[in-house]
Amino acid sequence: MVLKIKHPVEEEPNVQHMLDRMPKKVAQSFSNEQLTHLNTVLAGRRWGSHKVDLRGTVGLFKSRYYFVLLAGRDKRDLSRTEMRMGRLAMAAAVTLFISTSLLLGLVLLYILKSWLGINLFEDFSLGLWDFLKSLK
Repeated sequence: MVLKIKHPVEEEPNVQHMLDRMPKKVAQSFSNEQLTHLNTVLAGRRWGSHKVDLRGTVGLFKSRYYFVLLAGRDKRDLSRTEMRMGRLAMAAAVTLFISTSLLLGLVLLYILKSWLGINLFEDFSLGLWDFLKSLK
């Protein structure tokens, strides 16, 4: 019976997780030097910093759940479809903003016209000014 002494690098969480996910025969075939280099590679991953980095856990009943909210500038190269969808979303947002601004501007102009007592058509009113006066 051969008793294998565990090397400290095998106790590292990254290495331990990797070894647990492979067949025992393969996991035992790594030398300590190989495991040390694998740990260096696994531990050295950099995910970058984000403008918004919100992480936490929530306990519900007997279970705990974690949540992660990351937001920041997208530095990836986009595919043609992603670029097209981004342009479409931007066009929709601009159209919505302009339409809302135009509608709000027209309503404000109508209220100003009514406040000044200007009638464009005799005996016709949308009733907006009368409604606002009744709120007093």
